[in-house]
Formats: sequence, structure tokens, C-alpha cells
Amino acid sequence: MKIETEIESGKQSPSRGASRVGSTTRALVVEIEESMCALIKEALGAANIDDVTFKRSAEAAGQFQEDKFDVILVDLGEPSTNGNALVKGIRTTGINRKTPIIMISEDQKPSALSEGFQAGASFFVYKPIDRVRLMSLIRATQGTIEHEKRRFQRVEVRAKVQVRCGDKSVEGETIDISLNGALVRASPTFPVGTAVEVSLYLLAGGKPVVGLGSIMRVTGENQMGIQLERLPATQSERLRDYLSPLTR
Repeated sequence: MKIETEIESGKQSPSRGASRVGSTTRALVVEIEESMCALIKEALGAANIDDVTFKRSAEAAGQFQEDKFDVILVDLGEPSTNGNALVKGIRTTGINRKTPIIMISEDQKPSALSEGFQAGASFFVYKPIDRVRLMSLIRATQGTIEHEKRRFQRVEVRAKVQVRCGDKSVEGETIDISLNGALVRASPTFPVGTAVEVSLYLLAGGKPVVGLGSIMRVTGENQMGIQLERLPATQSERLRDYLSPLTR
């Protein structure tokens, strides 16, 4: 669906960035045991969830920062690094901070459970685990998965936007918007990693939705993807109210 607001439609068709757009549900799996990997793949497949699997968390570290996943399964005892460290990294950086995480552990001590939840795990299960139990856990994540899908669902909207960093400000137009951020056409652009203030003029004559974010990617010379990281509750509610009827 395409909605035109303050900026009149032009002949140029908006293009999308590299982030995932669509309804495919994906899981990030970090598990070294072949038999456990096979069980997880089977359970995810039964739930119509595609998997991206790594044997070591060091290999997955860059993946969770670049790609959005709907559920993450991590082996706590994965050799060479602690699964808790990976989970902490997911919870503190990138676009998967609110993704449900299932932590799997051979360690039967209560402290393992406590440390896993402190790291940021949403669910914790001890090995050995059977298919029925794993399917139950995956089903338990469905509500969060659907919420996250709505949060990242993009709507093509052409609206005036102002992006500011310090005393430098650029104006442009949005290509698409989600509750999580916006793809913006503007020139010049800010470098990746720049902390910015974003003002979205969604309704003609109305006050802008204002929040803080960061530049996550730059495409070409005039497109930048902005992640909204700190949006006050009132502003977030206004953005949600605006996008809600467009995402049904």
C-alpha cells in the first residue's frame, strides 16, 4: 500500500534497502551438536520457520546485527565462547533486541537457568529435549513473533522528513516507514552509525513525530535507513496509530 502525504507523487518508483521485507519467518540457530541441529530444523520446519544455522556463536555474531530474525535458539554450552555472551550481545545491539530467544543447556544447575535469564533469554530448556517440548516452546514464541513482525512491517509512505545531527540538518522524504524506523531519500546523507534526531511530518499541517535514532545503512548517494531507537511513548503511539490501519 502506498500513501502520499505532504510530498506530491513523482515519477520515480521508490526502491527498498537490503533489510528483509516480507512475511517469511526466520530463525537464527547456534548449535554444535548435529543431532540437536537436526531436531531443531525439523521442529522449525513443522512450524513453517526457515532457519539460518551456525555451529559457533562467533560465526553468528555479525548475522544478528545485520538481519532481522523472528526467533533465536542458542546452545548455552557452545564451545569456544559462552552462549550467555551471545545473548547479551543480541539484547544490547542491533535489530534483534526484542526477538524471542530460546536458550538450550546441558548444565542442570539452577545457576545456569538464572544466568541465562539475566543474559536476556526469553525461554530456557535443559537437554535432552524432545520434539514435543521443542515444538511447545516454538509455539510459545508466536505471540512475540507476530508483534515483532508488525513492528518491522514496512509501509510505502511519501512524507516530509527532517534528519538532524548537531548543527547539521537535511530534509528529504520517506520511502517507507515502520514502527522501527524509516528508509529516507535525502541528499546529502549521514554516515552509518551516526546518531540523529528524526522528525516525520506524516500529516499535512500536523506536528511531526519526533524521535532519536541512528543511521543503519546508506544506499547510493541519497538513501539512508534509519532505526528509531528512542521514541517517547506519546510519539510511538502517534506513529502506531498512523501505521495501524495501513498494515491490516
